[in-house]
Amino acid sequence: MYKANNNRYQTMQYNRCGISGLKLPTVSLGLWHNFGDNASYENMKALCFTAFDHGITHFDLANNYGPSPGSAEKNFGILLKENFASYRDELIISTKAGYDMWDGPYGNWGSRKYLIASLDQSLSRMGLDYVDIFYHHRMDPDTPLEETMGALDQIVRSGKALYVGLSNYDGPTMEKACKILTDLKCPFIINQNSYNIFNRTIEQNGLKEMARKEGKGIISFSPLAQGLLTNRYLHGIPEDSRIMTDGRFLKEEKVHQKMKSIENLNQLAQERGETLAQMALKWVLKDHDITSVLIGASRPEQILDNLEVMNSADFTEEELRLIDSYSVDQ
Repeated sequence: MYKANNNRYQTMQYNRCGISGLKLPTVSLGLWHNFGDNASYENMKALCFTAFDHGITHFDLANNYGPSPGSAEKNFGILLKENFASYRDELIISTKAGYDMWDGPYGNWGSRKYLIASLDQSLSRMGLDYVDIFYHHRMDPDTPLEETMGALDQIVRSGKALYVGLSNYDGPTMEKACKILTDLKCPFIINQNSYNIFNRTIEQNGLKEMARKEGKGIISFSPLAQGLLTNRYLHGIPEDSRIMTDGRFLKEEKVHQKMKSIENLNQLAQERGETLAQMALKWVLKDHDITSVLIGASRPEQILDNLEVMNSADFTEEELRLIDSYSVDQ
């Protein structure tokens, strides 16, 4: 039976999620690519044990994570029951709905029917009575925002989620959603968006600025750009890499396109005395707008390496200028 490290809270920093009462660890763990039916359960355990033993209390999922869809939640549910049941109140567990999950007109987007049914399925797969955070996973151009936000409010009032969040929203839509949720007195506290040195969309679409204005947190997914901002591809594409074993989200041509930028960024990281991954995570966390970075991992050692961001030095103005220049394709 797993017993957590008694010193797990001594080195992690916990950041308040916007102006809410909830704190998240600086580094959170996403259970996506490596928690599906094609993954090793023993490795899943090793990843979660390593994370929690070092103060990572937040585990992030979605209804469609796998493959197959739902399998990440199912596997995490088994792991929870067998190893983490006594630690449930120390954990922040989040899930989402918004992308294609089941056949027919009710298994996608943002209707009340889809969101409530999806969360019921997620809770069943994980063996939980509630999740700590439930997200709407993407903007829905066809469903009235009032309906989607009303469903999130109903979910909280039913006791199936403690807080709600929005994922992949832009600034103007988040502002409208925030007003609706505020009027409903629904605890909307966080936005989840892709944000890294190569992807600065939230700076361009107003989300980052609006989250600051409204007092909402931001958790960054893909802070390492699907592994591009690591040493993984500096010397070619490994046979066991995500590109070779999955290929759904990161393509070989993307690596070649970014290689000069990656090499320059890696050189700067070495001059700072850290790995490229540590520097890339520190860049995301450089201001107080970002509550947490959401990492993925295939080996426990990657988690430990990423946790070194806690010891990373602040950037100089010249380093930030160089990172900006290197982020453009060379």
